[in-house]
Amino acid sequence: MKLYKINVNGKSYEVEVESITEQESIKLTPKIVEKVPVTDTKTNILAPMQGNIIKLNVIVGSEVKKGDVLMVLEAMKLENDILCPVDGYVSQVLIKEHQKVDINQLMLVIG
Repeated sequence: MKLYKINVNGKSYEVEVESITEQESIKLTPKIVEKVPVTDTKTNILAPMQGNIIKLNVIVGSEVKKGDVLMVLEAMKLENDILCPVDGYVSQVLIKEHQKVDINQLMLVIG
């Protein structure tokens, strides 16, 4: 061990420092770490407005890409394409064709 004198903010301290080479080697047993599966993020597809689902283009398990038309929602005699915001797989379908939906109603889950 070596003894050092250190000044910090005008105060003097004596510090003993042990060199790694002076210390005995310690055998370390590697720790086995289990791989934790990464939880997939889920994306909820909510109804942007009240209306009627006139066409459903996906089922559970469908692979979807960002920009795909998931379904067509009719509101006030206008057809609105509901586009996929992310790449992934459809894990839940909570609506069916010709079903009325309310604003912010959960329709699909991608993840």
